[in-house]
Amino acid sequence: MDYEFKSLRELYDRITPALRSKCTEFKKTGFKEIKESDIWNYLTDNKWKSALELTLSDMVNDIFSLRGEDITNYMIRKVSEDKRIPNLDDTEVLDLDI
Repeated sequence: MDYEFKSLRELYDRITPALRSKCTEFKKTGFKEIKESDIWNYLTDNKWKSALELTLSDMVNDIFSLRGEDITNYMIRKVSEDKRIPNLDDTEVLDLDI
């Protein structure tokens, strides 16, 4: 089943359950400060930005494969930029085949 999203906001809303689930997992393992938006921003800045033909299942898999250390290191680098909200700027379109 192919999905078409009109905006990054719509895509973000669609994968929010996976983001929430991963945040719950992080909290149980001691990474209490990681938010859904941190996971989203990390993946859009680092993994998905150059991805080609990215599917929804690829995205969910990437979310569940994350390590707390990766997000923590990313957050430390970005903390001075106040980038703790989802980056939903449609000008930075991901090449998604979903």
